[in-house]
Amino acid sequence: MKYEISGLSELADLRRLAELFAVVWGRPGEPPISSDILKALAHSGNYVAGAFLDGRLIGGLVGWLGRDPSEHLHMHSHILGVLPGSEAHGLGFELKQHQRRWCLARGVTSMEWTTDPLVRRNAYFNLTKLGAVAPRYLVDFYGEMRDGINAGDESDRLLIRWELDSRQAEAAAAGDAPDPDLATAGGETILSAGADQEPIAATSSARVLLCQTPADIVALRRSAPALARGWRIALRNALGGSLSAGYIIAGATRSGWYVLERRAE
Repeated sequence: MKYEISGLSELADLRRLAELFAVVWGRPGEPPISSDILKALAHSGNYVAGAFLDGRLIGGLVGWLGRDPSEHLHMHSHILGVLPGSEAHGLGFELKQHQRRWCLARGVTSMEWTTDPLVRRNAYFNLTKLGAVAPRYLVDFYGEMRDGINAGDESDRLLIRWELDSRQAEAAAAGDAPDPDLATAGGETILSAGADQEPIAATSSARVLLCQTPADIVALRRSAPALARGWRIALRNALGGSLSAGYIIAGATRSGWYVLERRAE
């Protein structure tokens, strides 16, 4: 399916984009980023793009340029939203590739954003489909959030870093990114789902570790909030603890497993 992706700068389009984000985040009329902020970002030369199908806005992506005191200029990719429905299948990938090309055309070779480590489809998308890495676990990064996706949970995040001209990013753009193979990884499990979908934690100092995520954390927050909070703490200890102990996330599978490897000395 062919989408048209283009930069947005007119206020009418930016209002439509803000409301699209509000719908995706489950709070119609209360967008997570307002049209006046979108206007300021677009006017100051940042990335504000929309995706259209037959003239209808069905997705959008927003980011701005930033600089860590010790790093080069990079793109902070803040929010990506796609209306639910099969007609938008694959649009998130196309939006990120459009943003990647926009950055490279301007000499920006690194991009960062944050993602909820409990959302397995996001882990697979970011770390495998895009070829990015996740160097840091950020505890309760945004504080309390009240939208329809995050309400009732602490806002732990993984920092995602995408080196846009890397071999991994180029392979991913061409559709050649390999999925991690659990059968050959040979790792030991430090977090998995039990018979009642409860988190089961274990400890290991093996070279390769495996860490599972729940099937649908957003639905779990609604149906069993205490269980969802249990997963948050369990993943914080397992994944965040492993990163602090010197492991790196080598990849994420479509079936919801993080593969971690001990960092080479």
